[in-house]
Amino acid sequence: MTPDGVSVAVLASHATAVDLCLIDPARDGSLRERRVPLDGPSFGVWHAHVPDVAPGQRYGFRVHGTWDPAAGLRHNPAKLLVDPYARGVVGTVDWDASIAGYVATSDGPGALDGDELGPADPRDSAPHVPHSVVVDVAGLRARTPDPRANRPYVPWRDTVVYEAHVRGLTMLHPDVPDELRGTYAALGHPAVVEHLTSLGVTAVELLPVHAKADEPHLAALDLTNYWGYNTLGFFAPEPSYATRAARDAGPDAVLDEIRTAVHALHEAGIEVLLDVVYNHTCEGGDDGPQLSWRGLDNTSYYLHDGNVPARLLDTTGTGNTLDFRRPRVVQLALDSLRYWADVVGVDGFRFDLAVTLGRSWDGFEPDHPFLVGLQTDPSLANLKLVAEPWDVGPGGWRTGQFPAPLAEWNDRFRDAARQFWLADVARLHRGEPGPGHDGVRDLATRLAGSADLFGHGDPPLARGPVASVNFVTAHDGFTMRDLVTYDEKHNEANGEDGRDGSPHNRSWNHGFEGVGDPRDPGTARIAALRARSVRNLLATLLLSAGTPMLTAGDEFGRTQGGNNNAYCQDGPTSWVDWDLAPWQRELLESTRALLALRREHPALTMDAFYRGTPLPGDAPSQPDLSWYDAAGEPFTHDDWHDPETRTLQMLRRTPVVGSSHVLVVLNGALSPMEVALAGRGNTDRRWRRAWSSREGTRAMAEHPEREPGERVILDGVSLVVYLAAPRG
Repeated sequence: MTPDGVSVAVLASHATAVDLCLIDPARDGSLRERRVPLDGPSFGVWHAHVPDVAPGQRYGFRVHGTWDPAAGLRHNPAKLLVDPYARGVVGTVDWDASIAGYVATSDGPGALDGDELGPADPRDSAPHVPHSVVVDVAGLRARTPDPRANRPYVPWRDTVVYEAHVRGLTMLHPDVPDELRGTYAALGHPAVVEHLTSLGVTAVELLPVHAKADEPHLAALDLTNYWGYNTLGFFAPEPSYATRAARDAGPDAVLDEIRTAVHALHEAGIEVLLDVVYNHTCEGGDDGPQLSWRGLDNTSYYLHDGNVPARLLDTTGTGNTLDFRRPRVVQLALDSLRYWADVVGVDGFRFDLAVTLGRSWDGFEPDHPFLVGLQTDPSLANLKLVAEPWDVGPGGWRTGQFPAPLAEWNDRFRDAARQFWLADVARLHRGEPGPGHDGVRDLATRLAGSADLFGHGDPPLARGPVASVNFVTAHDGFTMRDLVTYDEKHNEANGEDGRDGSPHNRSWNHGFEGVGDPRDPGTARIAALRARSVRNLLATLLLSAGTPMLTAGDEFGRTQGGNNNAYCQDGPTSWVDWDLAPWQRELLESTRALLALRREHPALTMDAFYRGTPLPGDAPSQPDLSWYDAAGEPFTHDDWHDPETRTLQMLRRTPVVGSSHVLVVLNGALSPMEVALAGRGNTDRRWRRAWSSREGTRAMAEHPEREPGERVILDGVSLVVYLAAPRG
């Protein structure tokens, strides 16, 4: 905005003309439209200064040019297009056939009879598509608190991420007022903030909050894209997550509400990370709707296969892929990131399918211009940047290959934890012959920070274990409780006949599928086993070197009824249920205890890789990390490569003066194991049990101190933590 109107610029490099369309709804529901021809193109950009345009003005673009789908050209001025840089949007997609750029053969797009797109559709789409809205960003920033001013800047070593959905986290919270539930405003409500701070998380990672649209097949099933990975606008907040009062007041108020929520979380010392989806848009495949980028500059924005007829090249599994070989696409993403960092004040970003963002003409490149931009942009300096290091294109798995300062989701951690505590134990429980997956070797590597993945670089080991974002569950897949309750996915409600969602879950139902009959005496026994398995997984996650990420509700056993792909379930299946049974309250206290251990003991929050080298302070000096078997003897080469080895002791030290040594003892066997506590001959400290997955609480006062080498009995399929403080 300018003092007397607006300055407009839009990329449409193949167009012959572009109109800015100023939209005013009439009382009878019709739309009045004033068209302003733009000047240009200047290097593909059409532009103008338009006076007498005020905040709240609805607008869109109409683009004139060639309609030649075989060449990738999809210009159709009958289609009103959303501004890719719009700061606000109103309205939703109405799945009328007119929103397709071509003449569709049914009542909605996506149902062509053949491979060739038909002629351009002449019907006006304006009544059936969202509209861009002018937002007075500068004015809002001038009159409201700046959420950048109170950023917590939590060090990576102290970071604990909590992945949550704006709507799902608070829709059922009993202490949040009804009118605030499921909104940005609820994120900053004292009841929600208190839960987060008492739990011990330091960063909330929000599923996408960019403006979104639903897919046509979901609309046909009366479902919605609940997760939000279907972006309509990379600058506009999703309006449906705002309160009714903010929506009625307009996009300025929606933006103010999310800024206020970020500011409130900052006041509590909690950072806000956004899950951002720059790899694709909501326009789908070749036969999808014409809502924005497709009608503006289809061949510049989207990755194509280079053939004639032109076809979209899909590395995302969604039908389209934004082409990060194009400078304007890179610019769009960086401009969007700067906006959310500078205006909304968020503290970082998680990049969905980030390999797509680093694809050039020859495939993925760690020094891709977009990734270089992330490293060098002043607005993004000191923010937390996290890559989902894969996509579905060729060579799409790239875990550990992104440049600093990016951290990465570590799927190898997820798989190792599930394999050791669930899949392998299930095999043993069923008495299946043959060795386990690979004993303790892979799990130990993940416990120590995954140096095999994140230790490469120049100089080596520079990224540290904090580059590994460790997780056992995420929004995509089973919840922690469902991992121990179901062998198979149960996605019937999604309307895809069970075809959706991964079948490779490494889960274990512990004896029967689902929750079982509470009247059956066996149900209580199975429930106890499941609870212990959840505690084993949580302890592995929260005590490992690296950056842990919890999924909202896992701290107290949230279930999705076995649905491992609840992307379209905007209801109780996906919402966090805060009505906790006694066992759930016990699990919550157990999770809090684990996070307190992590927070209080520097040996559990190292931001440099363990090197196995001596540390000063002990007599004699001992390494920062050492491994022991059940007999208390150092692990040998044969131990590491024995798939039947299921017991491990991990001894972690730190150079921090006055800090405790930490001993994590794991028994992945079904039977109890006699264990000689590690440290005999190399420390004069005594061990005291601090936490056990059998009880799940901190109970140091209830257990006597143990000398190194002293023998204890470790329950089957359990984990115990011991602390050794300096002698006073």
